[in-house]
Amino acid sequence: MYILVIILMVLVCINFILKQSWHKWWSVLAHAAAAALFTGLMWPAAVRQSRSRIDAWLSNPDLMLDTSVVITLEVILQISFCLLSVHLMNSGKSGKAAVRGYRVLRWFPGVLVFGVLYSFLVYLIFAFPGVSFPVVAWSAAAAVFAVVAGGAWLMRRLFPDKESRLEMFFLTNALTGIVAVIATVNGQTAVAGVSDVDWRALAGVLGLVSAGVLAGSFVRTARPFRKFLKNDKNLKNIKS
Repeated sequence: MYILVIILMVLVCINFILKQSWHKWWSVLAHAAAAALFTGLMWPAAVRQSRSRIDAWLSNPDLMLDTSVVITLEVILQISFCLLSVHLMNSGKSGKAAVRGYRVLRWFPGVLVFGVLYSFLVYLIFAFPGVSFPVVAWSAAAAVFAVVAGGAWLMRRLFPDKESRLEMFFLTNALTGIVAVIATVNGQTAVAGVSDVDWRALAGVLGLVSAGVLAGSFVRTARPFRKFLKNDKNLKNIKS
């Protein structure tokens, strides 16, 4: 369980740094400064936490299911950014709504990274007992600023083309969604399983699927046939 949570946190950080590679240097520095300030200013709340409280959070199925919903929504937004980016790259003309949606999603850094930074600060406070809390917090803030700014620059150096970064960003977000479902469900299911089969409902579903397949096949075969008839009429008009 803890290993999956750590993997999920690492993926969230990678997604945040990858998203910064689409911004200019001043925007990257602004996002890095915001993450660093959050880390440095949250130490009064972090010192009130305890390992037993964190363990209780991780073992609470309702809280973990709510966390899974938030992670899923963020993953959907980031994947929508990837799809809109591909659409704008390949289409010659795009509507204003698509361009505005792309701009909004491009400036959306994600909210999960702040939870990861808070957890990172709590871990450092427990790891360095006896050290001043503000010193630990602002040292962590300086490290966060350097990692975010340097990581965005490194991503651009390693993957200079946007297509490679976009593909990696899509894959990491998809993996984040999969790991989030595994890590947050924690053996719980939203619907209890049943052993009885409702044969009428199954027959209805199979009937709908069969009707959809037949309708799709008819539409697919009817289009070439219509083109053939049009060509045949054109040939008759030319001969006449």
